[in-house]
Amino acid sequence: MRVKSKLALSSGDNMTPDTPIPQNFSPSRFTRAGRWLRDSQPAQIIICVFLGVIVAAITVGLHNLVMFLHAAAYGLTVPGEHLSGATVINHSRIIYMPALGGLALGLLLYVFKRWKPRDIIDPIEANAVFGGRMSFTDSLRLLAATLISNGAGGSIGMEAAYTQMGGSITSALGAKLKLRREDMRIFVAAGAAAAISAAFNAPLAGAFYGYELVLGMYKISALAQVTLAALAGNLFLHAIHAGDPIFSLPQATGAVAAFDYAMFACVGIASAFIGILTMQSVTGCEAAFKKLPGPEWLRPVLGGGLLTSLALLFPQVLGSGQGGIDQHLHNSWPLLALYGLLAAKIAGSAISIGSGFRGGLFSAALFIGCLTGQIAGLLAGQYFPDSAGQVENFMLVGIGSVAASVIGAPVTMVLLVLEMTGNFPATGGVMAGVLVSSTITRYTFGYSFSTWRFHLRGLRILGAHDVGWVNEHTVRDLMFSGTRTLPAESTLGDLRQKIPAGSLKRIFLTGKNNAYEGVVDIAEAHSQPANDETLARPVLLLAKGRDFFLLPNQNIRAALDVFAAAQQEELPVIASAANPKIIGHASETHVLKRYAQALEKHEAEQQGL
Repeated sequence: MRVKSKLALSSGDNMTPDTPIPQNFSPSRFTRAGRWLRDSQPAQIIICVFLGVIVAAITVGLHNLVMFLHAAAYGLTVPGEHLSGATVINHSRIIYMPALGGLALGLLLYVFKRWKPRDIIDPIEANAVFGGRMSFTDSLRLLAATLISNGAGGSIGMEAAYTQMGGSITSALGAKLKLRREDMRIFVAAGAAAAISAAFNAPLAGAFYGYELVLGMYKISALAQVTLAALAGNLFLHAIHAGDPIFSLPQATGAVAAFDYAMFACVGIASAFIGILTMQSVTGCEAAFKKLPGPEWLRPVLGGGLLTSLALLFPQVLGSGQGGIDQHLHNSWPLLALYGLLAAKIAGSAISIGSGFRGGLFSAALFIGCLTGQIAGLLAGQYFPDSAGQVENFMLVGIGSVAASVIGAPVTMVLLVLEMTGNFPATGGVMAGVLVSSTITRYTFGYSFSTWRFHLRGLRILGAHDVGWVNEHTVRDLMFSGTRTLPAESTLGDLRQKIPAGSLKRIFLTGKNNAYEGVVDIAEAHSQPANDETLARPVLLLAKGRDFFLLPNQNIRAALDVFAAAQQEELPVIASAANPKIIGHASETHVLKRYAQALEKHEAEQQGL
């Protein structure tokens, strides 16, 4: 017996009205827990706090694992020492370790490509397009590749893997609980926030990372979930560590003079162009490696070899750069050496990502910013003696400004610098540099690193704002079947005989294999002179709009763009661009109505109504 289940339809699962209900199905048992979790924000807050602890534990474990891999691969002897700041390193291993790691990575990526040849969805894309849904299996693939890349000394960081795992774990649980679309997006943001909070001992920066980058907005309805997840992750970190800032300044930098703000703004200008240069260098390296002959899995090997050539001159290019930042905060290098290291770090990061190493530019951007600020501080001290004692502040401004340009989250970067160093007197200077840098990047380049990568893939995503709901409403769902057509070889007389005046507004013409050949206005056809010569003319002469049609997979917004360009009230729907067979038609009025309804529903969900 088949029973229509209103409960199944309202619960959001894949059951249909004709789906048989299992004999052991209990509506009360099925709905009580699920509906309570979906409808109760306090319950979701508690879950996010619990998940924040789990994500933090995984993040700390992965961090320690990478530290162990660096120590084993490069012979580090000082406990807790980062590769980029190592005082003792086995230089002979620099010669072969990056290439050896590249070989392992290349073979792994080759296996992954044959197993699951698809792109991995990160938290930003998941929230922008897929309603917060991520693949946990794909995230494990990314994690494995990132561990090998970082363990081999790639000039990149682990933050991409941290946030990927944090987002995928919370997304997986959200899917199990059958959360609404907007709640799923908040869960993903909470997972990423907990990961950043634990990685940098920065709960405020972690929370705002979730808001600015992963959620794409500040929302009161998401405040508790995201913030408490970040705080829970940070409290876990404090429970197992001392909880001190990850970077320590040699001394208090003191107050910032009014003149220094102008200098910090100049650092912001330089940081913007260095950030843009870094992003474009990655793109250029990727394009260059793709043009090389030979199998794709050999590219990381070549990339590792090129990284070795840089590391033999500047070992600090190896690793994410966290140790290098701490070292430069306590030591001053000659300007010429700083220029060389800055160029080498930019090149090393671009080569690593361009050749196929997996990881992100988060930590690398922080180190590049540190070097930029140190150079600016030394130059300022030479020409403006009053600024000579502000080198550390210049470095902090550089860290935040380059990171804001590359990562694209200005408030997050201001908070991150302050929480990482505990240097609150420099707040105004960091804000000045970050705002200048992010503004210049926005209006000259227009992208952060993540959105720039989406742009190169052909995705029109400028942030994690939810645009995926538009793709859920396609022409296939909006079109009408039973479309009346007329053979294109018909004459005007045939049209007048088959379609009386006033019976239709327009008729679609079809040629061979029912292919679309244009549309004819019925009123215009009946207004033609009724002589034998006119009636014998092919109706195709009156056809218009042959180049305007809809495809079944087009979303509702794209359909409205076609209607606007065609200036027609109705358009045919064809099977595909290669197969122009008419399968239905759609009206602009109906599409506009459905779009308005969908937009109203989406806005209501975002407001928590």
